[in-house]
Amino acid sequence: MQKAQSDALDRVTEAYERFQKTKTFEFPTWLYGEPRGKLFKVAVEDCPRFGDTAWLEFDSARTAFLSIDMQVDFCGENGYVDVMGYDLSLTAAAIKPIKACLDAVRGTDIKVIHTREGHLPDLSDCPFNKILRSKIIGDGVGIGDTPEGGLGKLLIRGERNWDTIEELYALPGEYVIDKASKGAFHQSTILQQLLNIQPPPTHLVITGITTDVCVHTIMREANDFGYWCLLLKDSTGATDYGNYEAAVKQIKMQGGVFGWVSDSKRFIEAVNKAELK
Repeated sequence: MQKAQSDALDRVTEAYERFQKTKTFEFPTWLYGEPRGKLFKVAVEDCPRFGDTAWLEFDSARTAFLSIDMQVDFCGENGYVDVMGYDLSLTAAAIKPIKACLDAVRGTDIKVIHTREGHLPDLSDCPFNKILRSKIIGDGVGIGDTPEGGLGKLLIRGERNWDTIEELYALPGEYVIDKASKGAFHQSTILQQLLNIQPPPTHLVITGITTDVCVHTIMREANDFGYWCLLLKDSTGATDYGNYEAAVKQIKMQGGVFGWVSDSKRFIEAVNKAELK
């Protein structure tokens, strides 16, 4: 046990000393093996301290791009968020940047994963307090109800409003993960799917909505499982801009306590420079 601890600390010391020279969180070949795709680096902001810039290195073949819950219910008219009375422009703002990222990674060896939050028609997988809360804030219309002029029952699997918006819809060969919770790693197949992909992803590029709820929860879960997580801040949004700003800042604390933060422009530039297609 002492030898294992010593070996681990030696690896950390080596990576630390390399970081001091390169300002890069290098892809650890000692841990994952030699790259299976191409290495590329994305600039990350406020790391390790606010005002600093560092770089996170990816192996394209071990990278997965996550588009979280880009559903009509969360960014479309007469969906769940709209019925709750929030400003749709705050969540819909993520659509164009995500589309630009998808255009950049599709056709490469970077895997694309979409998630959708929703419940079974009988609501057997939805906690009572979640339904009650939604009905109160929705002035009598909540999860499982169809709002006036709506497309279907809110947050119910199979309804048109539950599905991913047309602009970001999954293409054949991309992964679609359905979940009944804000997170994904404890109530969906995402972990098993990630482990089954060959080679298994080690780095996750995270986008979607909402920043302070589902996105943050999934990023925290993934971080706990050892995934290297990068949030693209312009490719996410929240129903309250203050919450969005706070959620992004929380990620940056302690040198990146849940991962790192960049944006779609820097990510796309890195992908294009690596000539992955």
